[in-house]
Amino acid sequence: MGVKGPAARSCITQIQPYQPGKPVAEVERELGIRQAVKLASNENVFGPSPRVRTALRKAVNQVHIYPDGACYYLRAALARDLGCRPDELILGNGSNELLVLLGMVYLNAGDEVLSSQMSFVVYSMVADLLGAKFIAPPMRDFTYDLETMAGFITSKTKLIFIANPNNPTGTLIEKQALRRFIDRVPTHCLVVLDEAYYEYVQRPLAGNTLDWVRERNNLVVLRTFSKAFALAGLRVGYGMAPAKVRENIERVRDPFNVNSLAQVAALAALADKAYMRKCVAYTQTERKRLSKELLKLGLKVIPSQTNFLFVKFPRTEGVQVGQSLLQQGIIVRPFPGSYVRITMGKIAENNKMLKAIKNIL
Repeated sequence: MGVKGPAARSCITQIQPYQPGKPVAEVERELGIRQAVKLASNENVFGPSPRVRTALRKAVNQVHIYPDGACYYLRAALARDLGCRPDELILGNGSNELLVLLGMVYLNAGDEVLSSQMSFVVYSMVADLLGAKFIAPPMRDFTYDLETMAGFITSKTKLIFIANPNNPTGTLIEKQALRRFIDRVPTHCLVVLDEAYYEYVQRPLAGNTLDWVRERNNLVVLRTFSKAFALAGLRVGYGMAPAKVRENIERVRDPFNVNSLAQVAALAALADKAYMRKCVAYTQTERKRLSKELLKLGLKVIPSQTNFLFVKFPRTEGVQVGQSLLQQGIIVRPFPGSYVRITMGKIAENNKMLKAIKNIL
């Protein structure tokens, strides 16, 4: 007869753990296939720039030293790049950590978190972790229905999470509509704009959201080095926030939350933005090409401003599509219903994916 251990908080048992995908090598071993193509995790398929690789090789001999807890040099470089003051920024172990830290700062049990269905899974996890109620009205045309969301704001609403562009649908909220919504939000609610895919947005469509932060005390904008800068494995996120929010974040964050190699890599990536822009230009071109090809196959493709496409298959569950593609060495991310999310790979990888979809259709 076993002895019971300590009981976890009741809200913890309600959380569905995040299910990461298997390593590509393990998928190949299990299925007996070779040269599998991973198009599931929205990574930059080209990897970090040569300048980043060189900087990391030089920095590896210093990993026995604790990282700079204030991210002094990275913070200064980001401030120059963004046109803000270093002390206006918050930095984290990926923008995911910043989402959790904001929950730790502002949520009590029974508070409400407002977002939308078909948005980033971490938002509901943050609410569950802190014992808050997660409210997610349906999307309209695969994007946030801001008018409906405004009707759900109550005195208990503490955080509003908006991914723009959205993951997994890839859609972008028009900047004037987004600004009107933010202006309607009462001051007791903190709006968190998650702009992880900001660099992939066509420039005329991008909003000046960092300027909005200075005008309000209840708006945070988060971005990341994981996507366009290709540093997903090092976890560097950052954001711009009002003074009181920054002060509260500093009270709860780990003193060394951004590791030393991550800081070195992010600095080098900022100094080589031409490489990032080249990756983004490729992605935008390939995104347009693949959209056309998938439409020709009779699939529904949601217009995207990210490095992935959200695709609806006729009469077939997304899980079934994912399994069928997996048997052909193509790893994608299935979603409930008939939807699959496909990350932009290299041209040869994308062509292999198109051929595999033709086979299952």
